[in-house]
Amino acid sequence: VQLVESGGGSVQPGASLRLSCAVSQYIFGSYCVAWFRQAPGKEREGVAAACISRGSLTFYADDVKGRFSISRDDAENTVHLQMNSLKPEDTGVYFCAAAVHAIHPLKVIEYNHWGQGTQVTVS
Repeated sequence: VQLVESGGGSVQPGASLRLSCAVSQYIFGSYCVAWFRQAPGKEREGVAAACISRGSLTFYADDVKGRFSISRDDAENTVHLQMNSLKPEDTGVYFCAAAVHAIHPLKVIEYNHWGQGTQVTVS
């Protein structure tokens, strides 16, 4: 199982970024795929999740609702995170993660497959 993130970078407040996570075909069709972020000195936290196993539902952390959007590209086995109106507090390393099933899709403990992360800096 492999997850590979891309699309991070350094932007000014108010700008947009689009992160991508390439997911092994073996798992893509039936898993929850989520984005987490970890700021320096803080715990990793869930940002957004998309779960086929939950009827293709999407889930968002309260502080990104209306600004971030998660989407799945089934043809490319890729999950995207569109981030708009970025704020300095969005800064951190963003990780893509996958799980067979997640009762709480934004909880770290639910996921057992992780990518290496991509840095997002807003300043």
